Amino acid sequence: MNSTNRVLAPSLRSKIMSADEAAALIRSGSNVGMSGFTGAGYPKVVPQALAHRIMTAKLAGEKFRIGVWTGASTAPELDGALAMVDGINLRLPYQSDPTSRNRINAGELEYLDIHLSHVAQHVRNGFYGKLHVALIELTAILEDGRLVPSSSLGNNRTWLDLADKVILEVNSWQPEKLDGMHDIPYGVELPPYGEPVPIRSAGDRIGEKYYRCDPRKIVAIVETNAPDRNSPFSPPDANSERIAGHILEFLQHEVKKGRMKEGLLPLQSGVGNIANAVLIGLKDGPFRNLTAYTEVIQDGMLDLLVSEKMRIASATAFSLSPTGVERLQAGFDHYNDKIISAPAGNQQSPRSDPAPWLHRDERHHRSRHLWQRELHPRDGHTHSERHRRLRRLRPQRLYFDLHDAVSRQERSDFQHRTHGAARRPHRA
Repeated sequence: MNSTNRVLAPSLRSKIMSADEAAALIRSGSNVGMSGFTGAGYPKVVPQALAHRIMTAKLAGEKFRIGVWTGASTAPELDGALAMVDGINLRLPYQSDPTSRNRINAGELEYLDIHLSHVAQHVRNGFYGKLHVALIELTAILEDGRLVPSSSLGNNRTWLDLADKVILEVNSWQPEKLDGMHDIPYGVELPPYGEPVPIRSAGDRIGEKYYRCDPRKIVAIVETNAPDRNSPFSPPDANSERIAGHILEFLQHEVKKGRMKEGLLPLQSGVGNIANAVLIGLKDGPFRNLTAYTEVIQDGMLDLLVSEKMRIASATAFSLSPTGVERLQAGFDHYNDKIISAPAGNQQSPRSDPAPWLHRDERHHRSRHLWQRELHPRDGHTHSERHRRLRRLRPQRLYFDLHDAVSRQERSDFQHRTHGAARRPHRA
């Protein structure tokens, strides 16, 4: 694979075009499923070109807004650019952009905060309407047309399956050695005829290494060379180290009492400095043969893999510092058989979690899921009616300040993820 020419399929090279030309293929009112999860693997240039097109249209007195569906948060080049020109009418399932957040709180942007493991199934059942366009970042397109995923999977397979039109960004910045690291399930029966996803341990693979996509749906390919949003982690401070110490003490106590083995149970770590501090503490702890089945791979997890304390880590995205990216790229031969990248529905779904417990908010979201099933199109509700009634189920947010207990970024993480009373009522 050439480091700059990553579009190797001869039949698709004719579809290579500029970002402006690709953005012109997206119409106002479209729902666009975009790649991206915690600042990894999101499209870098087409959203910015689309934002410029929206601004031009609005200066001419035309309305132009789209629905933006992703795996999780993205970056300023996507959420920030589109929110700045008021180009989003509905955002789901999670975002962390300050401009978007301000518009959401002002009632100017519709927002559905959904359990990330439910998004793909909800979209396949038509809860949010038609998906018109998929905009997906890739590492490469192989000679036979198979698509090599990028640094996150999120809901990308669902977007590629359901969209009428597909726009691909092929990013030569992404390491070529990502090829082969992914596990994308195909052939798993979907509800209501679904069966348990056959994952029994964090190291299990049940799918394929590449995306499938009907080449007739691919309308544009844009070549890029741009980094992910790789934010540095702050060194663990006293508070982070104390929190990490309490968690490690608890785990040691559970092992001592015989409730867990030395390898513990599969670990799920959050995103941010505190979670990274816990991972660093595990490297110095007594535990061995650890496994992780989690959202993202952070710097501390790389440390565990290098030290041989952890034997396998399965996640849906990377969330590394600039230094962590350099370490990953330099040591791919060491990591390649120890990291599995899988879709968000696998990583966060209680159906496939190899740990014996449900996720902590499963019961909370199960009630909302049942309400939404009652509003399925086959029950006679129009999309506008479902949309109006679903807004009542939207979780509101409590914004608070933790002072200096955690870093500024960690405070941001808490502000975006915490449920509670709204700062102001949501406008209907």
